[in-house]
Amino acid sequence: MTAVSEELFAEVSTGSTGGERVTLCYQTFGSPDGEPLLLVMGLGGPMTWWDIRLCTLLAESGFYVIRYDNRDIGRSSRLSGRVSRVQLAKAFLGLRVTPPYTIGDMAADAVGLLDALGVEQAHVCGMSMGGMIVQTLAVEHPDRVRSVVSVMSTTGKRSVGWQHPSILPVLLKPARGRAEYVKGGIAIERLIGSPGFPADEEATRQRLEETWDRGIWSSGVARQMLAVLTQPDRTAGLRKVGVPFSVVHGLADKMVHVSGGRATSMAVPGAELLLIQGMGHDLPEPLWPTFLRIIKETAARAQRPD
Repeated sequence: MTAVSEELFAEVSTGSTGGERVTLCYQTFGSPDGEPLLLVMGLGGPMTWWDIRLCTLLAESGFYVIRYDNRDIGRSSRLSGRVSRVQLAKAFLGLRVTPPYTIGDMAADAVGLLDALGVEQAHVCGMSMGGMIVQTLAVEHPDRVRSVVSVMSTTGKRSVGWQHPSILPVLLKPARGRAEYVKGGIAIERLIGSPGFPADEEATRQRLEETWDRGIWSSGVARQMLAVLTQPDRTAGLRKVGVPFSVVHGLADKMVHVSGGRATSMAVPGAELLLIQGMGHDLPEPLWPTFLRIIKETAARAQRPD
């Protein structure tokens, strides 16, 4: 039987956010003797969006799985700093805006969590914004990363990985209460989900209700969004990445265009690219065996002698 920890908390140093310290909520699956695997979720998503059944499958494959709430979501620290729609619009257009924190700060959070757990190096897998964070880990903290799987993400270069124009207005609409958040989340899922692997609406509803109950607020999502919109182009840094690296992207992704995945794989020497027909911007259950295989194969490449 797979060992599953309770939800635990670790205080970590924060990079450039005014000397504050951030408390991250995390959970582990499997034995600490397994290969450490850090799972990093995307914009507005708590760690519970990494389905517990998928985490269990990964642990049964020999990984010591670590999932956590990014700052400003779930039970991790709620930070300060107001972000207006004007700032988001300017950032979306490529104009200069100073965010409360950066993707680099969020990558530093991940390093702090590894420090707290006594993990020197980990395999890392990130989805969407989480993909941006694990790419940044590989670029800025290469000694902490054993392999990388970047899912439905992009390099930060503005000419790739663009978003379908129908999505931003829906993302910016504030939710006034639990019912409105759930209703809006279902609408977003219909926009960005996988047309080839339709989500069960009742399961989506339950996930969104759980997300609201664990902790979500529009100001935190706005701060995360501004970090995404102001991220640097990592292309040059990715060219220096020397660990096994795989990229997974859906050909039907409206949130991050598949050009972002292609650009990521082209930037990293020796990266493997898997494009999936009918996959949008989610992790549909029928594709879990594929995700499991890619993570295992990428990690296995780190074990092979040069």
